[in-house]
Amino acid sequence: MHVKWPFLKEKDKNLEGTDIREGLSAIISVRIPEELLQFEGQTKGKLGTSEARSAVDAVISEKLAYFLEENRETATLLVKKAIKAQQAREAARRAREEARSGKKRKKSEATLSGKLTPAQSRNPARNELYLVEGDSAGGSAKQGRDRKFQAVLPPLRGKVINTEKKAKLADIFKNEEINTIIHAIGGGVGVDFNRRRHQL
Repeated sequence: MHVKWPFLKEKDKNLEGTDIREGLSAIISVRIPEELLQFEGQTKGKLGTSEARSAVDAVISEKLAYFLEENRETATLLVKKAIKAQQAREAARRAREEARSGKKRKKSEATLSGKLTPAQSRNPARNELYLVEGDSAGGSAKQGRDRKFQAVLPPLRGKVINTEKKAKLADIFKNEEINTIIHAIGGGVGVDFNRRRHQL
């Protein structure tokens, strides 16, 4: 199935199947003769009849191509959503590479060392992190905290971006305040995280 879209350029990277399938749910009903019925694994949780897959692929390919051609507005929304998924995937990949290289982590650690008032405990399940707004609140929180398990991250400088409305994940990772919070929590991208504090 080949469909051309004006907002996709020749130089752009191709979308992957995971970009298209992100957020996709489907219920498919297939009738298969008993003599062809096969399942994979002892739990029989997956259909193993090869003829079923080829038949479903053929029908969906034909019908979906027709639907996209006849419903360009809906198709455009789907393609743009897939492009956003691709951009998020690429941003996550770059963030993982930077984290593994140590460059970004060293920068975050240097920034964090002058801001975070850490707790004495090394138990992530017990540790708490308080994000405070304003210098007075930061001072009060430091004085009133339990040093054993309560850490305080003082007032974040500048305007923190709205991550819910921010379209590109790459822009979110570029924000210093967001990176400070991520590192204080021990967060990361994908499997690259090691939470230091379970309660925020």
